[in-house]
Amino acid sequence: MILPKRNALWIVVATLALLAPPAAKSQEQATQSQQTPEKKKKPAPKKAPPAQAEGEHEHHAAPGQPKAEPGKPAPPTQKMENMKVMPAEHQQHAQPLQEPQKPPEIKPAPQMPGMEHMQHMGRIPTVKPEFPRLGKSQENPPTPLVSLDEMEQMALASNPTLRQAQAEIGTSKARQLQSGLYPNPSVGYTGEEIRGGSFGGGQQGFFVSQTIVTAGKLGLNRKIFRQEVRISEIEAEEQRLRVLNAVQLAYYRVLTAQEMLDTERDLLRISEDTLKVAGQLRNIGQADDTEVLQAEVEVEQHKIAVESQEHTLRQEWKSLAAFVGKPGLEMRTVAGFLDRGLPEVEDEQIVQKLLTDSPAVRMARSSVDRWQAIVARERREPIPDIEVRAGLQRNGELLEPSRRRVGLQGFAEVGIQIPIFNRNQGTVEAARLQVERARREEQRVELVLRERTSAVLDTYHRSRIMAERYRTQLLPRAQKAYELMVQKYGLMLASYPQVLLAQRTLFQLHTEYIAALEGLWMSGITLRGLLLTDGLEAPARPGEVDMPVREINVPMMQRMKSREQ
Repeated sequence: MILPKRNALWIVVATLALLAPPAAKSQEQATQSQQTPEKKKKPAPKKAPPAQAEGEHEHHAAPGQPKAEPGKPAPPTQKMENMKVMPAEHQQHAQPLQEPQKPPEIKPAPQMPGMEHMQHMGRIPTVKPEFPRLGKSQENPPTPLVSLDEMEQMALASNPTLRQAQAEIGTSKARQLQSGLYPNPSVGYTGEEIRGGSFGGGQQGFFVSQTIVTAGKLGLNRKIFRQEVRISEIEAEEQRLRVLNAVQLAYYRVLTAQEMLDTERDLLRISEDTLKVAGQLRNIGQADDTEVLQAEVEVEQHKIAVESQEHTLRQEWKSLAAFVGKPGLEMRTVAGFLDRGLPEVEDEQIVQKLLTDSPAVRMARSSVDRWQAIVARERREPIPDIEVRAGLQRNGELLEPSRRRVGLQGFAEVGIQIPIFNRNQGTVEAARLQVERARREEQRVELVLRERTSAVLDTYHRSRIMAERYRTQLLPRAQKAYELMVQKYGLMLASYPQVLLAQRTLFQLHTEYIAALEGLWMSGITLRGLLLTDGLEAPARPGEVDMPVREINVPMMQRMKSREQ
């Protein structure tokens, strides 16, 4: 068989010689005794060229070398090229070439990019393609596996903000109880015209006073604080969502870091293989120091990437442990697959869900009810309460002519405050304006939720488009190109460095696919979690002015943008 003259022939034989099967070793050793003319210093005998059998080799002149004339031995330099230079550990098994009496005619063929001259060395060992896959670190995990459900249960039991939220509910209920209690009575001593000596006299005794609250003010107080209890309960529900969403986000960031680390390690292995091949080609004169140095730079870059990703994985685990409430939790391997059960979000449905179920909207509505109750209470304030005072005293005044003392006598007092000047009109007006503000706050919250939802939806759709394109277009095509390159390598139509380049391209696309999946999960969890993501923000205290929509509601968006960049 006569092969076309191509640029990659020498590279392929040199790299594939490393994979020569052991079965041919005995045959190759048996032919070691047949030395080339250069080593024996004798010309090959002239004889008719035998029929070329399978496994025999053709002789190609190296670039710049004259072709061997018929009947004359090939120059030593040409024979050294035909020996197909390979690493030292494999040269001892190389089968010497049969020098034909008359070299066959070489037909010109179109050049392939990156190809060099190549000598057929017999059987070509097959290369088993290796493809990227998700969940690789979970097959033989270095640490025990942990699921998302386990981490969520840990968070519900250990996150301190949940205990804080429950304490605030109890505090609001206690304030509600206190606001409806009746005023305590007053008991005291009273004395008038007290005189001493033999005359005596005066009045001394005790009294009891009580304020009688009118117009249902105590009931209105309880109604005001009932709304505060409601707001505290909504705050607790919100905090639970925050914690669960934060745990989910942190969990999938850890899972993403695991997948990235596996892929970076694969890329490091591919770059090391490339460096090894470059060194072998330099040894046989088919590459120079520049190519080796470039391969070494790539290896170092991938080592940095692996170490950086290992650090990222540790930090993401620490973040997850903090949200769970166990900062000293030993690092474990998280279970799951980024490409399964992807969050499905419909724009209109998620907006309507936010406007009806969001704790921010519900707190804003409860705030309106609270201020309306305050207005009703302040309008009852001018209605005066009744002050009652009664007592018993001993009168020591002497009565004439019996000269007897008056003795015990009782007294009673009833009074009210007349609302002439102060009818609480200022406080009523202020409360009424706060009702109007609370209504506008409800509208503002809805608009803010719509605005923030649009930003997260944009990230969600972009991430989903990217993930879908990588899954259905980019990765299948890169994988097919890699498979075809492996097949061409087996047919001696491509060099091993080309195979490594195609494999590296496939794995690099896989890292971009993982990043797109991460963005999809981050935005999907944020949307399904009603934009509540910070699981370590303390809930608001009862009575404080709470911002239903906090500025830190979507804290992961900046991190997502930085990773996309």
